[in-house]
Amino acid sequence: MADLSALISQLNAVSVDLSKAVESVKLSDVTKDFTETLEGVITKLQGVSRDTGGGGAVFVQAFDEVINGSLAEFVRLSGEIGGNVKAQCDAVQEAFKAQKAFLGAVAEFKVPSPTVLQSLLKPTSDQISAVQEVRDKNRGDKEHFNHLTAISEGIPALGWVTVSPKPGPYIKEMSNTVQFYTNRVLKEFKEKDKKHVDWSRAFLKLLSDLEAYVMQHHTTGVQWNSKGKDAVAAAAAPPPAPAGGAPPPPPPGPPPPPVEPAAGGGDDDKNRMAQAALFSEINRGEGVTSHLKKVTPDMQTHKNPTLRAAGAVGASAPKTLSGPKPYKAPTTTSKVSAPAAKKVAPKKTPKTELEGKKWAVEFHEGNRDLVVEGNMKQTVYIYQCKECTIQVKGKVNSITLDNCKKTAVVFEDVLGTVDFINCQSVQAQVTGKVPIVSIDKTDGFQMYFSKDSLECQVVSAKSSEMNISIPNADGEYSEYPVPEQYKTIWDGKKLVTECTESV
Repeated sequence: MADLSALISQLNAVSVDLSKAVESVKLSDVTKDFTETLEGVITKLQGVSRDTGGGGAVFVQAFDEVINGSLAEFVRLSGEIGGNVKAQCDAVQEAFKAQKAFLGAVAEFKVPSPTVLQSLLKPTSDQISAVQEVRDKNRGDKEHFNHLTAISEGIPALGWVTVSPKPGPYIKEMSNTVQFYTNRVLKEFKEKDKKHVDWSRAFLKLLSDLEAYVMQHHTTGVQWNSKGKDAVAAAAAPPPAPAGGAPPPPPPGPPPPPVEPAAGGGDDDKNRMAQAALFSEINRGEGVTSHLKKVTPDMQTHKNPTLRAAGAVGASAPKTLSGPKPYKAPTTTSKVSAPAAKKVAPKKTPKTELEGKKWAVEFHEGNRDLVVEGNMKQTVYIYQCKECTIQVKGKVNSITLDNCKKTAVVFEDVLGTVDFINCQSVQAQVTGKVPIVSIDKTDGFQMYFSKDSLECQVVSAKSSEMNISIPNADGEYSEYPVPEQYKTIWDGKKLVTECTESV
């Protein structure tokens, strides 16, 4: 068995090499038939490991290595952080277990119907939803929200089982999305707590190992066992009884005999006779309407005004019909209760404090004289400020504006990133240098660059009305809009995106 497993592993490695060869062949002048033949060989080589069946398949055992390796390390670090991160990681662990069970079904069964396939994928799908639900229910966890978002953006990578013929690049795209949020974790905790740094790297390694596993064992997608059992019968079968347990209950007995009608007929006999008469009338065919009476014009209401005045046709006595009555205001005034006043949340106390290595500037309104003096080891976090102006003196590590409205910030030098998150109508001016400005979910943004910061990178997502002002030689500024609309096309190999606005 060990020799067989080693042989299958070698065949899997050969399939990876052949898939790379197919990519190069497609770029050359080799005929299409030869390329399709190579792809067929890859599929057959990947199918060798499926014939072992069930959890003993090589690719199922290889998935165990991912669970016991990088996933176990990620679970350990999440447990050290604790709180919502640990709760979300527990759901991630269950999602990987559900996917292992699905891979066992792939090795054991033939290709299922769409309905059965959906039922087999449902446990994994439910756990993915549970992971994302932890993030959605804990948006107030500001300290760990980037952790929760990183996991929520990365867990859909387990959907690779539905991607064909190249599931590996799909996982890579998920990993690139995750890096946007793990970089924020690194920036915030790099000098505060090393375990958060290790946690970020562990999650990225988990996605990288998952991609490597898929590239080796499922290069062109999952391959069901062509010699396996019928997935429909297996899905419908009840779970086996535990060993040594009670025997299964006996099958149900035959249905009870029909109850004989009582002598003398009664209501049941009358009902059966009425039903028989009804069906007899229906079975008469065209003659079923022969005994109906013809409606003459003098019996039609719309042709006989007398009938309209008298009421229904055939009424024993004429009845005067009254039309709708005009509206009459009620004589008694009803007491209308005033609408309940909306509860206004109490205003929180403004603060400008140094908490460890972080300046917290929070809950200010209409304050135009806020000044923060920091150094390279300190960060500045500005939260829920409205109609304020904040001046940051000295070179700081990073600056973040979160959920601010009509607020301006003026700063000198920043080593890392200046972030604008969930803001409205904000302005910023740099008098020194800044390497990166990040704009996320912000409507209305104005940035004034200095001559020393013209090499700054501006990264935007889900934002609008963004403008950058560049200094001229005469000291004046020229304003340039940041594009918001893009065009994406497929060039045959990859997606190509370009701006559709004139900048």
